[in-house]
Amino acid sequence: MSMDKIKCLVVDDEKLARTLLKKYIDKLPGLTLAGECKNAFEAISILQKERVDLVFLDIQMPELTGIEFLNTLQEKPLVVFTTAYQEYALEGYQLDVVDYLLKPFRFGRFLQAINKAARRLNFEGGNQAMDEDRLPKENAREFILVRSNHVIHKIFLDEILFIQGMKEYVSFYLPEKQVITLVALKQLEKDLPAGRFLRIHKSFIVAIDKVTATDSNHVHIGKKQLPIGGNYKEEVQKHLF
Repeated sequence: MSMDKIKCLVVDDEKLARTLLKKYIDKLPGLTLAGECKNAFEAISILQKERVDLVFLDIQMPELTGIEFLNTLQEKPLVVFTTAYQEYALEGYQLDVVDYLLKPFRFGRFLQAINKAARRLNFEGGNQAMDEDRLPKENAREFILVRSNHVIHKIFLDEILFIQGMKEYVSFYLPEKQVITLVALKQLEKDLPAGRFLRIHKSFIVAIDKVTATDSNHVHIGKKQLPIGGNYKEEVQKHLF
C-alpha cells in the first residue's frame, strides 16, 4: 500500500488522553487525524463514512469496551491499544493489534507504535512517519510487552537472541533468561522489524546481529545451532551469507 499519510482515529473516553494523542500525531508529518471520539459509537460513525488506517483505541470505556468494539468490526483497520491496564497485553496479541501502549506513555514509545503500523501498511512517501533521524530521541530503545505466568515482561528488542515457536506459544531466548508466552510466531514475524530479525525455519526467528556463524543447514548464535528450513534457505542466504 502506498499513501501520502497514515490516517489516524483516536478513541478514548478521557479528554486528556485524546489531547495527548492528538499532540503526538501533529508532531509527525506522515500522519493525519481523521477524528477523535469519546466512545465506540462515535468511532463507528466515523469508520462508516471514511477510510481510517490506524485507530488508537482505549480498552476501558463505558457501554462498549475497546475489545468489544474491535470484535464488532468486519473490516478492521490497524489498531494500537492504549490503556492503563497491563493485563490486556496478551489479549492484544491474540486480537492481532499492532501495538499495546501502557499509559502513561512518552512520545518515543508512541513513535515505536507508528513504526510498526507503517511497516504493516508498507508505508511509502517523502514525508515518512518513521523518519526517526528528524525527530527527538525519547526512550528510543525499542521493546515489547509479553505476558508469562501472570507477569508482564518488558523485552528489549536488542536483547533478543532468537525466538522459538512451540505451537501456540513462543519462547524468547535472552542473554540471561527465557520467556515463554502465548502468541503465534507468524504474528511476531509481522511485528518485528524485518531489517533486524529473520525467519529461518517454521519454528525459529533470529536476531540478525546476534548470528555468529552460518553454514548450509544451520545458523549459529553463540553455542546454539539452529536449523535452516528448506523454504527459508534463499532468504537466509540473501541476508546472512
